[in-house]
Amino acid sequence: MYMIETRKLVKKFGDITAVNGIDLKVKEGEIFGLLGPNGAGKTTTLSILSCMLLPTSGEAYVNGYNVVKQPDQVRKSIGIVFQDPALDDQLTGRENMEIHAMLYNVPKEVAKKRIDEALELVELTDRAKNLVRTYSGGMRRRLEIARGLIHRPKVLFLDEPTIGLDPQTRERIWRYIEVLTKKEKITTILTTHYMDEADRLCDRLAIIDFGKIKAEGTPEELKKQLGGDVITVKTKYADKLAKMVSELEFVKSVKKTSDSVKIGLQNGEEHITDVACWARDKGIPIESLTLQEPTLNDVFLYHTGREIREEGPATPFIMGPMMRRPPR
Repeated sequence: MYMIETRKLVKKFGDITAVNGIDLKVKEGEIFGLLGPNGAGKTTTLSILSCMLLPTSGEAYVNGYNVVKQPDQVRKSIGIVFQDPALDDQLTGRENMEIHAMLYNVPKEVAKKRIDEALELVELTDRAKNLVRTYSGGMRRRLEIARGLIHRPKVLFLDEPTIGLDPQTRERIWRYIEVLTKKEKITTILTTHYMDEADRLCDRLAIIDFGKIKAEGTPEELKKQLGGDVITVKTKYADKLAKMVSELEFVKSVKKTSDSVKIGLQNGEEHITDVACWARDKGIPIESLTLQEPTLNDVFLYHTGREIREEGPATPFIMGPMMRRPPR
């Protein structure tokens, strides 16, 4: 059984199709990434999986439960860490955890043990009695992640879990996510615009754009699909170069941006001079030429035609028992 499964999932808002026939299968214990620019459909997909929106057509299952027919069972199976802060900063860290446990009907004696364990794991035991308003941004994110696990969800949704944090704090939170999800065998769905984060954490990921899955696989598989190395040629004649460069026999893929062309090939260090000489012979002036191994950002750019960018505030989720089924 897959912990997350969608079949031809569609969501329309009037004439706009936000999700357009998405098929997903996520195994137990996987950290699965959803990557996409604004308006790609990933937030809508998460909203359907968390029972905040009803699909227009298709099916979606979480922990074996149908999100339309069995929403209460789905809600009991999931935990959510919001992109926007969702803690009460007038309460202490422990009080925030206790309220969450009560909402999910975790027995008091069980809740105390779990809260103690979670606070120790995210290194907040000594600050548990302090008001959350005194916490740093990184401490708040650590508390939110720990809080989302108090009721032992089978599936955890992490919506931009490290947005706006400094690199050191992001690194610490990555470690917490890895330890927490693997220790508890939690299936995790992660949205992020940080490519290094997706590369580090995700077992598999999907790139979504215009409501469709453009690519899916492990980070390494997706990078290999670009054809090995990538030569980026910056030129004012990107259109001309993109149309002509594929005639070189060693070129595996070509992708154009507004002012550059990314050329996928094997053994790029052997051919970078060939590309420069070929462009000169064709009368195409080159401003710069760089060589690198493919990154997830290259994969994203190849499949969406634009650099990934930071998203604005996502549609807020409402957790657990507080969620109500939208009217049909």
